[in-house]
Amino acid sequence: MSEKKKESVLAGFKAFLMRGNVVDLAVAVVIGAAFTNIVNSIVKGIISPLVGAIGTKNLDVYTSCLKAPCGVDAKGEPTGVNIMWGSVLNAALSFLITAAVVYFLMVLPMAKYLSKVEARRKAKEGVQETMEITELEVLKDIRDALVAQRSGNGEGTRAQGTPGARDAF
Repeated sequence: MSEKKKESVLAGFKAFLMRGNVVDLAVAVVIGAAFTNIVNSIVKGIISPLVGAIGTKNLDVYTSCLKAPCGVDAKGEPTGVNIMWGSVLNAALSFLITAAVVYFLMVLPMAKYLSKVEARRKAKEGVQETMEITELEVLKDIRDALVAQRSGNGEGTRAQGTPGARDAF
């Protein structure tokens, strides 16, 4: 019984791993980790120097003293209570840049692509429905013509399977 339970647990685990959304999530995490390095490089290489043109290049040095005396003692440890709002600003800029790059380089193009694919699919369905309707109309016309032909020749009353009925088609 425990062997069956092992098999069912392993089979369930395998089914879980083979689901598309688990694999997609794993790929997203790996790409997100690699993408973080790119964004951090952009912030450190471009944004921080631009901010440095106004103030200092390193945003982490921007602090406010909440409780004096603020500074660094002889051992190199901070004294007082510092609010390090420069670090928060740096993280916020990193987040905004990441969100902008993801939106403009991934989400927006994908949304446009999917809308084009959906429009093509709807257009194809519309053409297919039109073809089905016209095909149906043509078949009805053929049926009406055959019925009229039978009625005109006096063969409309013959039973199906008699020699004359086959000739009418």
